[in-house]
Amino acid sequence: MEKVATRHFGQKDSHLLINYIKDDGYKAARKALTSMAPPQIIDELKKSNLRGLGGAGFPTGTKWSFIPQGNPKPKYLVINADEGEPGTFKDKYILELDPHALLEGILITCFAIGSHKAYVYIRGEYIKPHQAFQAAVDEAYKAGFLGKNIMGTEFHLDVVVHPGAGAYICGEETALLSSLEGGKGFPRLKPPFPAVVGLFNCPTVINNVETISCVPPIINKGAEWYAKLGSEKNGGNRIFCVSGHVNKPGIYELPNGTPLRAIIYEHAGGMLNGRKLKAVIPGGISAPILTPDQIDVKMDFDSLKAIGSMAGSGGIIVMDETTDMVWAALVAARFFAHESCGQCSPCREGSGWVYRQIKRIYEGHGTPQDLRNLPGIVNNIGGNTICAFGDAITMSVGSYVAKFKHEFEAKIKKEVTV
Repeated sequence: MEKVATRHFGQKDSHLLINYIKDDGYKAARKALTSMAPPQIIDELKKSNLRGLGGAGFPTGTKWSFIPQGNPKPKYLVINADEGEPGTFKDKYILELDPHALLEGILITCFAIGSHKAYVYIRGEYIKPHQAFQAAVDEAYKAGFLGKNIMGTEFHLDVVVHPGAGAYICGEETALLSSLEGGKGFPRLKPPFPAVVGLFNCPTVINNVETISCVPPIINKGAEWYAKLGSEKNGGNRIFCVSGHVNKPGIYELPNGTPLRAIIYEHAGGMLNGRKLKAVIPGGISAPILTPDQIDVKMDFDSLKAIGSMAGSGGIIVMDETTDMVWAALVAARFFAHESCGQCSPCREGSGWVYRQIKRIYEGHGTPQDLRNLPGIVNNIGGNTICAFGDAITMSVGSYVAKFKHEFEAKIKKEVTV
């Protein structure tokens, strides 16, 4: 299978510019800057069916096309390298092992949307990825791939690397912009959308690391090539992060549409210690949990949505038959309660309420009324907040209660033991 985002992984010193150039590095950028017009590049991305691989799955070329070219304000590209979704650990490897792939993608993207400044917002805990990427930026400036008159053209571009403070909510695009501007990471109401009113109230495109790293191969090899790698309306490959009770946890670049069963039992080596599968989160902790009878689903945005879950960030968390699902729900609820930004009262108050209810049940102090209350509390958070954080609580925690209600009931009936 042809690799895209991980094509240089495993090569010695793959992070160095000299080695990236040996493998046609910056060839796509030269092609874009010298022989393609911006609308051609955007059209090529639309045809490729590349969708945002950070979680939302929005068509990349379409997002770029929303930038109003008649607007006299500066235009910005912001790269979301926050990667705070539990179960997700792919972008950090691109930043460490193939930073120039991201930089070349940034260069092409900025040329396509008419931007001369890009910001890369990196999660505060990502110290090594930050250092590796900053070193690559410095190399690119010295080689003339960033700065003034790039590749002999009149195009110029500056890239700023900005570390965040490790807030999960700053993975939400408008909260990221607020943080980048120096404010608290509060999400903003939409509309207006960032494409029109984004960073510093200017037109802005926001994409994640993996998405933009796929841009150079698309320009080099063509949209049709990339589209054929994946499934219908889900072009190319994506990196799946597999963790939990499997024999070979790790990252796997596979075509969009690869069955979840194949990822678990073939690529990740099957269940640890030969135990039975009990549940699996298919797209990071925000995604509704799946049961063993649902794992023949194709791992793409549309197929997972059709069965009531989501592809999200590609973080697959596998749980075996020994897993206490009330405990798993408690871990998820505790995370959401801790990471709520506190701006919206349904989320601020509701996330803590959900956590306390589940904690009480898990510790053996719960009542039947607690369990009856949970669905109502959870469902009144989603759809009533500025951003999708509230929806994540509803979908994630709600799925545990709905699909493993018998385990919650067993905790309530069981006497407390010390």
